[in-house]
Amino acid sequence: MKLENIRVVLFDLDGTLIDTAPDLGYALNLQRARHGLPPLADEAIRPQASHGARGLLGVGFDLHPDDPRFARMREEFLQLYADNICRHSRPFPGILDLLAELEARQLKWGVVTNKPARFTEPLMSVLDLAERAACIVSGDTCPQPKPHPEPMLAAAELCSALPSQCLYLGDAERDIQAARAAAMPALVAAWGYLDAADQPHTWGAQAEIRHPADTLDFLG
Repeated sequence: MKLENIRVVLFDLDGTLIDTAPDLGYALNLQRARHGLPPLADEAIRPQASHGARGLLGVGFDLHPDDPRFARMREEFLQLYADNICRHSRPFPGILDLLAELEARQLKWGVVTNKPARFTEPLMSVLDLAERAACIVSGDTCPQPKPHPEPMLAAAELCSALPSQCLYLGDAERDIQAARAAAMPALVAAWGYLDAADQPHTWGAQAEIRHPADTLDFLG
């Protein structure tokens, strides 16, 4: 299914563009060690990596935002993560080839993430992607993060494109919700951090793709 007039491809960061789960898990297990708990296996942490501190503290400490300890534990986790922002995080296999092909076709690409700029910007810089991206919209760039459409609309504007001229790739339901609310076509990145409870076929994306290169099948 070709999408006509796509000029920009936008990516979620964690679980779509970059495999950040190893460093998020490293920080969470450092925090668990501080609190006298054994490390969790990667398989337990990975499905929560797209859900930020809320998801990770949920799996790591059974903590939820209404718990009085949540804010303090969240800050501790975020500082540990900031100190270990790119030990093992790398673009997913096939992503760098996709970005090179988009650039060869003179298509812009960018990032729309709920990850705060204090993490997004250094991570993109260390991986030599910041200068290549046409836009980086972080979780605190706009007043409302995804699933609100505002970040998507901001990214389209930064790329001098209409939302309908942008294609968004994400691995979480809120990614697709945000794209749909912005009238932007979207694909589910099935290589990301989906867990067994996710039902991506119900999210309303144009399709679910298994490899970054599959994105090219949708570009006219």
